[in-house]
Amino acid sequence: MIPRRIVLTGGPGAGKTAVLEIARHHLPAHVSILHESASIIFSGGFPRHTEPYARAAAQRAIYHVQVELERIALETPDVQTILCDRGTIDGLAYWPGPAQAFFDDLHTTLDAELARYDTVIHLRTPPQRAGYHKTALRREVAREAEEIDERLLAVWETHPRRFVIDSTTDFMEKARRAIALIEELSSKVACEVAA
Repeated sequence: MIPRRIVLTGGPGAGKTAVLEIARHHLPAHVSILHESASIIFSGGFPRHTEPYARAAAQRAIYHVQVELERIALETPDVQTILCDRGTIDGLAYWPGPAQAFFDDLHTTLDAELARYDTVIHLRTPPQRAGYHKTALRREVAREAEEIDERLLAVWETHPRRFVIDSTTDFMEKARRAIALIEELSSKVACEVAA
């Protein structure tokens, strides 16, 4: 059986990393949890410049790292579910030009990329003055984070199995809802394998 892929997406500060850390401690071994490609790229020293050509280069690198992380998980024995910290088309929310240039540069299509993933879970970024904060890798101010979150909603809007989890004043409630959904989806896969 080919493992199912679940994308956890959302704008900066939405809680993806925190939810995935909780998931690492609660989900069974047949769930492979991938690290965020952008964090791997930027924490490894990839140039993070604001010029359009540099932003495009960063998004191409992130895309290719994401594809290879998923490939490793797909080829790992006993993995039934792959939980991705962002998906291959998240880069469209950061891309400096038209969407078609993104797909042309990467020799792919929106339909091909959407078909990679069985389910998309979008965690909403908290609104301004409601819990958002910058970090060393998250450089966006709250307004920029909200704009990216909106672009990500548009990027994934045509996926047939997309769930949106709104921001709450109690982050743990948001995290519980996300974990419950992930557990439900991964246990369905385990049941199908056992059947």
